[in-house]
Formats: sequence, C-alpha cells, structure tokens
Amino acid sequence: MAAVVHQFTCLSDNFGLLIHDPVTGATASIDAPEAAPILKALEEKGWVLTDILVTHHHPDHVQGIGALKSRFPNARVIGPRGEAAKIPALELLVGEGDNVIVGSLRAKVLETPGHTLGHIVYHFAGESLLFAGDTLFSLGCGRAFEAPPAVLYASVEKIRALPPETQLYCGHEYTLSNGAFALRVDPDNADLQARVAEVQALRAENKASLPVPLSRELLTNPFLRADDGQIAKTIGLAGASPADVFTELRNLKNKG
Repeated sequence: MAAVVHQFTCLSDNFGLLIHDPVTGATASIDAPEAAPILKALEEKGWVLTDILVTHHHPDHVQGIGALKSRFPNARVIGPRGEAAKIPALELLVGEGDNVIVGSLRAKVLETPGHTLGHIVYHFAGESLLFAGDTLFSLGCGRAFEAPPAVLYASVEKIRALPPETQLYCGHEYTLSNGAFALRVDPDNADLQARVAEVQALRAENKASLPVPLSRELLTNPFLRADDGQIAKTIGLAGASPADVFTELRNLKNKG
C-alpha cells in the first residue's frame, strides 16, 4: 500500500504535511508550524502521530512541537544534528545519509545548508517524495539567511540530482510570487509560462500549488537552472559560473 500524504494550511502560508503509512499506521508530521491544524487533520483522518520530522529551527516550523507532544507523548521528535542547540525538543539527531523510519517507510536525510546552517530535507525514495522544508520552493528557493548563497546553491544542486519523478513538497505556499520573479529572469520559457498560468488558476480556487514533480521544476525554476545561458544573459551575467548566476538570482529576488 502506498504512503498517503495529507497537505493543509498552517499559519498564514505554511504547509502542514502528514505522511501516513497504511501498513503500520505510523504517521509523521513534517515540521510543526502550528499545532491546532495538525491536530485537527490527525483527528479527521483518524491517524495517530508517531513522529515529527523537523527540517530546521525557525519558529514557524517548530513552535507546534510542544502541543503535539502533549497530545501524543510517544511521538519521536527527529531533526537536524546541526541545530540541536536551537531545537531543544529533539530526541533523535540526524544528518547526511542517515535513514529515518516511519513505520515501513524509509527516508534518507540530505543536509541542505543555506537557509539555515543545519537545514535538512527528507527524501522518501521508495515513494518518490521529497519534503524540502525551506531549501527549495516551487519556482523558487529559500533565502540564504545563515550561509552565503553559494552554499545554498550547492544544496539546491543536491536536490536537482534526485530522480525527476520525485514529488516536491515544501514549507510554504510561495509559488505565485515566485512565478512572477521567475518570469522576469526567464521571460521566454514556455514551460514556465504554462506553470504560472496553472498556479494562478489553482490559487484562484484556493487550491495548493503543490506537490509538483521535480521534472517540472527542472524546466521552470530559475534557481535549478542557473547553468542556463539565457538566464545568465538576461540578468547581465553572460558567461558567468552557475554559482555566480544563482547568487545574483538570489540577490535580485531578495530585492523584490
């Protein structure tokens, strides 16, 4: 039986995410942005929370842990070894190459520093699922808050190398605003134009823009296409290295 992913809204634009193993009944929350919607989702589904998989230490990803643990005291809190001092609730510390088991489901941990120094993502290869936190968004990527953009670029490239059929889930519903920026730096990309039109229609109906296959992101997300010569030319960096193009893309996006 295939894993079931349930996605919903927390806070203003965070995604709540539950991954459920029908074989064993195990259920993990990806991060804990807000306890009430997560508890409501668990109740509606009839699922028991067994794990909380944390991607990074920012409050809008961890502030619900305490309330979730109060309701499900046996749930394991798993998260980045590199941020143990900033996430005091962590019980199992993990890093690059470690396996995380949720019932019969297995995730490989990838370290993706940049947005935060210890940020990690969870790749469920057998289910073709990636929970990317705030490292990669659809049509965009996270801000490089705690490391230079070149470090974030290396992390994004690690994700880029995953199988193209991988379904991308991430921490926020930012796709519409990301799409507007992407069109500025890659205006002639027909695949991007189609994706933005699709997202506009989805959001007009208050539907989520995710998940999306990584294969589509490879065609449309400028931060995954920093080696594209046309993008480099558009932003005035013809002939520059992909890392430099990525850095300039991130700087331009920061400016709005």
